[in-house]
Amino acid sequence: IYDADVDAVEVRRRVGMVFQKPNPFPKSIYENIAWGARINGYKGNMDQLVEESLRGAALWDEVKDKLKQSGYSLSGGQQQRLCIARAIAVKPDIILMDEPCSALDPIATLRIEELMRELVEQYTIIIVTHNMQQAARVADYTAFFMVDGSRTGYLVEYGESDQIFTKPKDQRTEDYITGRFG
Repeated sequence: IYDADVDAVEVRRRVGMVFQKPNPFPKSIYENIAWGARINGYKGNMDQLVEESLRGAALWDEVKDKLKQSGYSLSGGQQQRLCIARAIAVKPDIILMDEPCSALDPIATLRIEELMRELVEQYTIIIVTHNMQQAARVADYTAFFMVDGSRTGYLVEYGESDQIFTKPKDQRTEDYITGRFG
């Protein structure tokens, strides 16, 4: 993606990103969704796109009468779903989620996990998490990375989540998921 021939704007359009801490834009709920679509040249019905995106993030019913309010007025879990709605508004090929529930309470975490299970029907989702229970609940496939000497991000094991969490092939994976280190 760093090649001179690669259009960085197109890469950003095709890859949605959801961070650890919710990061709504300092704009209205509506503009948090519309802004990305607008700068990417969306010419369709913006009201419809905003509604579809908020519905896709399981947030519409909670905010449909508050669209002019600041995204900051929402709870942490709602802000995270707003960020997910913002990501899906541009119809990315993939959504990257970096510890999307680490700053959320258990109830908000459950809602995000349910949402991820729904979104995986339309999007490829890659989630980074240190929460082994969460990974086992939401991931179809799991990759275990670790530091190995001077190598950071060394892939130890990859496979179907059921296999990784019940019968890992590598002792280091078993040691990590059983809490022997980490």
